[in-house]
This record gives sequence, structure tokens and C-alpha cells, in this order.
Amino acid sequence: MKLQLFRNATLKLDYAGRTILIDPYLAPKHSLPSYTGRSPNPMVDLPASIESILAGVELVVVSHLHSDHFDKVAKEVVPKHLPLICRPGDEATILAAGFTDVRPLLDVFDWNGLVFTRHEGSHGVGPVVKKMGSVMGFTLAAQGEPKVYWAGDTVLYPPVVKTIAETKPDIIVTHSCGAKWDGDLIVMDAEQTIATAELAPKSRIVAVHMEALDHATTTRADLRREADARKIASERLIIPDDGEMLTL
Repeated sequence: MKLQLFRNATLKLDYAGRTILIDPYLAPKHSLPSYTGRSPNPMVDLPASIESILAGVELVVVSHLHSDHFDKVAKEVVPKHLPLICRPGDEATILAAGFTDVRPLLDVFDWNGLVFTRHEGSHGVGPVVKKMGSVMGFTLAAQGEPKVYWAGDTVLYPPVVKTIAETKPDIIVTHSCGAKWDGDLIVMDAEQTIATAELAPKSRIVAVHMEALDHATTTRADLRREADARKIASERLIIPDDGEMLTL
């Protein structure tokens, strides 16, 4: 499989002969409000044109409706006829945006031999979860391909630990910027990302969702420094740059 990070959580997967776009966040740099007063968002430009990001895409996945995962630009430019997998409960909003083939991921969904299985996530712990709303992660499997667990906007908490133990993924994609809301952690930070790697010693971790939003607290350099201190090799914990293509 090939995985390309564009920005934040926006990924393009070439997997079992199909091309998947995950969580398109396509807004121009500094075109959206700040979360903390530090900077307008997104803080960086896309590393490629929208046309090249969309080229060849056959399936779209939207994990939840926060604007840094499915923004106004994406709603306008992503082709409306493409099949779109979403979190159950989000389909009405996406249909209202003009998309015509919206498929809530209730449990397991086989799309042309690509098997998606929904897994729970928690966008923080405690009262902040109510503010953040529901999210989802998923595993993806196909014959001849590594099993992928895309954890999504979640902290490391017992259901994520259980998913890793039960599914034994080859690749785990984490959101690792340590974003905080009202002082509460709402996605993994360096410590939780490294703990994920230690929980899954046979998996490769790909840490994304970094250095794009002003409520993030963990940089790529922070994560690499902590990983080095815990002797997690760069081959096991991969921290791609925006635009980087990985072959896994």
C-alpha cells in the first residue's frame, strides 16, 4: 500500500488497487478562525494542488464533521457522486451538502474487497467529550495488503487498547498533535503515541495530524525526541511531512 499525507488528517491511500481519500481538509492557509488566538487556521498551505489531491480518488472517508476533517472547500470540490463512508449520524448533513452516495459505517462494510470495520474513539476524556461529539476510527483489510488501523481523533483509552489487541494491525495511524480544548487533551500527544507503539511492538505507527492547527501542543520534533528517548526506531514510528508518500 501507499499512503500520502497532505495536511492534518488528510490522507490518500492506494490500497488493493483502489484510491481512498480520508478526511479532506482543503481550506487555504489562514482562511479559518483561530482556536486559541495563536494563529488563524490552517497554519500551513497544502503541499499539492486540490486537483492533484482529488486525482484518481474512488472512495472518500469522513470520520466526523469537524471543519479540520471535512471543510467547506471539501464539500464544494469533492465530486458529489463518489461513494462516501461516514460516521453513523452524519449522513443527513453530508447528503444535504449534495453528496449522493453516502454510506454510514455501521459495523463492517465490504467495498470491492476492501473491508472497513468501525471502531470507537473518544475525542478526549471527561466533560470535553460532550463538546467534541462522537468520532470513529476504522480498520481496513484486503487480500495481499497490510491491515491498517486508522485510530482517528481519539486519545489512547481502553477501547483503543482493546482494538489494537484484538485486530493486531500491521499499520496504526495516530493523530498525534496533542491538541487541547479548554485545557483538555482531545487527541494523542507524544506520550500516548509512544505508548501506542509500545502496546503494538509488531506494528508500524504513522503519526499524522501535526503542525497544522493552533490548538496543537506537540510538534514532529517533540514526538521524534521522545521516541528516541524511549528507543522507538524511526522505522517503527514514522512521522511523515506534509506531502510525503510512504510505501508500507
